[in-house]
Amino acid sequence: MSYAAIVTPEMHFAVPKWASPHSNACMTPLPLVKLDRGIHVMHLFYKIDRLRWTALPAGESAKTLERLEALCAANAAASHPRLVTYANTGGKADLAFMIYAKELGQAAQIHRDLEAAFPPGVLEKVYSYLSVTELSEYMTTDEENRQRLITQEKLQPDTEAFNARLAELTKTREEYERYRLYPEMQDWEVMCFYPMNKRRAGGDNWYSLDFTARKKLMAGHARVGRKFAGRVSQLITGSTGLDDWEWGVTLIAHQLDAIKEIVYEMRFDEVSARYGEFGEFFVNLRLPPAALWEHLKL
Repeated sequence: MSYAAIVTPEMHFAVPKWASPHSNACMTPLPLVKLDRGIHVMHLFYKIDRLRWTALPAGESAKTLERLEALCAANAAASHPRLVTYANTGGKADLAFMIYAKELGQAAQIHRDLEAAFPPGVLEKVYSYLSVTELSEYMTTDEENRQRLITQEKLQPDTEAFNARLAELTKTREEYERYRLYPEMQDWEVMCFYPMNKRRAGGDNWYSLDFTARKKLMAGHARVGRKFAGRVSQLITGSTGLDDWEWGVTLIAHQLDAIKEIVYEMRFDEVSARYGEFGEFFVNLRLPPAALWEHLKL
């Protein structure tokens, strides 16, 4: 797929190849809205109006598939921009998509190009969620790593062994920060998404706890998550002030039982058991567009 793009310091235009050159909507200027660090993430869930779909002219299904494949190919970076297609399972939706983009306007354009790839009226939005990648405020700092080497590993500061170990921990921190801000998610078979909040109810108000208490609780929460390394890949994105919940949680796995187990075990951790509130869960199968068409009999 090719895009005709006009970029100024203030505006960004993106016109999909199949769009009419006379369409005012296609030529709407979009402001460049970037984050200081991190990228924008959108989760989109749709049902297909089967009556409208079956009434489409001959060949329109194949043209729609071609447009969707082209859009995915144009947004197939390891991190961003990226458009990933899924089939929702469980009946809440038919189609699911994830969009990763550096600029807010870019995410918005991919979203609208995605909808424009389908004939008018056949997509019915079920749910959508906007969030951004971010670093946790509870991450271990370099100074905390230094103290750990002194108090726990009994290394003397400024020795060769100390400096080598500190460099190792610093590299690990930097790699984790990059993963959190610019994720390259595994292309595994199952994706589960749900939104969540931290509770604000009486004695169970997360935001009334001091920072030290919150950091200690989150450290224990993280240890539970690390037990599932290699089985579940987690992406936690922030949405305070952006959507109806405070975080979006994306879990990617090879098997559904791994997702069930991590969510179940997390519920017993105090961070979730006492302070967690959860929204609706969406479970999805990773399918490229052609396989999606076959699965949904489109």
